[in-house]
Amino acid sequence: MSDLDLVLPDLLAESAALDDRVAGLPDSDWAIPTPSIGWTLAHQIAHLHWTDRLAELAIADPDAFVQQLSEAAGDPAGIVDRAAGEGAQLPPPELLQRWRAGRAALADRLAAVPAGTKLAWFGPPMSPASMATARLMETWAHGLDVADALGQQVEPTQRLRHIARLAVRTRDFAFAVHGRPAPTEQFRVELTAPDGSRWDFGPDDAEQRVSGPALDLCLLATQRRNRADLRLQASGPDAEAWLHLAQAFAGLPGAGRPARSAGTAP
Repeated sequence: MSDLDLVLPDLLAESAALDDRVAGLPDSDWAIPTPSIGWTLAHQIAHLHWTDRLAELAIADPDAFVQQLSEAAGDPAGIVDRAAGEGAQLPPPELLQRWRAGRAALADRLAAVPAGTKLAWFGPPMSPASMATARLMETWAHGLDVADALGQQVEPTQRLRHIARLAVRTRDFAFAVHGRPAPTEQFRVELTAPDGSRWDFGPDDAEQRVSGPALDLCLLATQRRNRADLRLQASGPDAEAWLHLAQAFAGLPGAGRPARSAGTAP
């Protein structure tokens, strides 16, 4: 079974979980503000739909995607906000239907990409499995914003393994976007999965180490919770620095979220 075969069903499941959260809401609730400043529930879904369409474009017409990338380079944050704002103006039923159709089309495109193909994206080119993982990460993170806005809890699932692995793999990227050299040594990352099992990354004998709940690393790397609110432990200065820089999403350094209550988990 390929990496894509493993992650694509989980992407579909994560999308369906968020769909269930918003599908029954009255239209007025789509205007509820979320923790992303200036973004409502509608902005969150519109952003996911826009990014799904761009990912599909990167597969179907790479030249057209590169043109879009060039246009976004001058104002990357602005184009994201504008796209979300435009999508948020749609009637909620229409926006929901467009998101459903778009994510289904993207899943079909990803499944048909030949093995070994690299897809252009906002960061380095990526494999179809990495693209699906990035879409799962964004869906989970923006879904968490939706749940927070509604005062609801999101139960962690084993799907977080994909996001945790992405967080570890983007360590050097997180240092780079902050203008800092990446550590020369590998880290050992030991995480407690939602089902109580262990997910380990990196060599056993690494001096720089991070441990804690997998959920907390996912929250940190998607910048949905502040470092002070998470139960992550670091051993070594480079590992500690990473926990203040972690960023699993492409683009400029994120602003992060303010601490809720220092030293406690969400």
